[in-house]
Amino acid sequence: MEESIDTSQQVFNAERQLNALHRISVILSQSLNMEETLQQMLCCLHEMAGMQFGMVTLYNDERQAMLVQALHGANPEVIRDASKIRYRINEGILGNVQARGESQVIAKVSQDPRFLDRLSLYDYDLPLICVPLGSRSNPKGVLAAQPMNSNLNELSARTRFLEMVANLILNSLQLSTRVQQEKQELQNHNEVLQLKATQPPKANMQPGVDFMVGHTAAMQQIFEAVKLVAKFDTTVLVRGESGTGKELIATSIAANSPRANAPFIKLNCAALPDNLLESELFGHEKGAFTGAVKMRKGRFELADGGTLFLDEIGEISASFQAKLLRVLQEGEFERVGGHTTIKVDVRIVAATNRPLELDVRSGDFREDLYYRLNVMPIHLPALRDKLADLPDLARFLINKIAKRQRRTLRISEGAIRLLMGHNWPGNIRELENCLERAAVMSESGLIDRDVVMLNQSSMQLNSAVQPEMNQAVAQPMVASISESAEDERQRVINALEQSGWVQAKAARLLGMSPRQIAYRIQTMNIHVRRI
Repeated sequence: MEESIDTSQQVFNAERQLNALHRISVILSQSLNMEETLQQMLCCLHEMAGMQFGMVTLYNDERQAMLVQALHGANPEVIRDASKIRYRINEGILGNVQARGESQVIAKVSQDPRFLDRLSLYDYDLPLICVPLGSRSNPKGVLAAQPMNSNLNELSARTRFLEMVANLILNSLQLSTRVQQEKQELQNHNEVLQLKATQPPKANMQPGVDFMVGHTAAMQQIFEAVKLVAKFDTTVLVRGESGTGKELIATSIAANSPRANAPFIKLNCAALPDNLLESELFGHEKGAFTGAVKMRKGRFELADGGTLFLDEIGEISASFQAKLLRVLQEGEFERVGGHTTIKVDVRIVAATNRPLELDVRSGDFREDLYYRLNVMPIHLPALRDKLADLPDLARFLINKIAKRQRRTLRISEGAIRLLMGHNWPGNIRELENCLERAAVMSESGLIDRDVVMLNQSSMQLNSAVQPEMNQAVAQPMVASISESAEDERQRVINALEQSGWVQAKAARLLGMSPRQIAYRIQTMNIHVRRI
């Protein structure tokens, strides 16, 4: 049976040092989990080098102090309490080593007043050796250990030995830090790609907002404003009802700005409560809250150098408004659970459908934040206020749906006239949904009146367009029907519309008998509306 070796009585010779260094180098190279690796290394110091109560402290920039990273030879309670201990620069023997970047040796612990004894662990009758991790000009922390005997002749050799161990630890720390940074950068890049996954490809973002639709005077003024404001870093507040295309305006501004090749990050402020919204925008440190298992950058950091679109900005709470105001004013913030101030260069585009002026008067929205956001306001009209653009919008959306469905789609003039009679409380979003439903219902790819399903509860003829529709219906259109280039089915539908869906009148318009038109309605699968 192998006898246990009393390391305190062994001579600290070259062979013993070499064996210990070899074992420590193997331990430090096996894993990048520094907490576990350092613990194993300190155990090796004890068992092979006769250095007990080994401790590694690392300097934390945020807290401006050294924190205990690993400790060996203490009971679990002491180790748990050690994680709360801080050593500031020039505080105690450890703080002195960190400040000077030089090794310090105490021949007898009880004789040095700098020894703080915060751990109540070390033997007062034995020496203590503390060596810096890193260069004199930039120490990263301190390695400390106590020889298990009071042989002063070995102190010089033991100090040199610990300095060599400190170099090995430093190399492992630098490698681990570099790997973690690269891993974090890859994660951040992946998050940016995921955030961009639902955004329109930049190849489709033509200069001059050509990918947007509208020929009315109101929309032309908006397009011109977008072109002008995109050139600068001015904060933009896009106003308008839900579904009017506020996000499309923000995308256009980003695509036509000098920041076009930088990140364009979006966030719907109404989708998250305050605590999650703060973490999502500013990021969080590891351990900042339950579930924060690693550091995570927020949207402001991910958008650094680019554009951040804050949708539904009017929905954030009063308490969070103050935090957001500071970022907009100073361009700086701290991650949740962090102390380091982070500066970013981000262009802000915000959007809301709320009457912010009324919210300011009622005290629900900060006045200073309102003026910080409302530098360049862009007001989007509701679809019912620009019905002249609806035909172009409908055709544009039909082409968009056709690409998704990978087939050819067309829309009839009759369907467009029906769409123009709707009030569109959901604006362009409602129009797109309506057209997509119609496309699904159309087997032939032709979208006409009989496949357009509007929300009947909200279907109201717009008072501004109703007289024009009545006038158009009242005019005789026999010639236009007979000369139309549309297919036979569409000609029948047009005649039915003009005759108020009375088949006998539609037959006379087409020069057919009632029996002939009834046959066509049946064979062409035309849904006859009851008026």
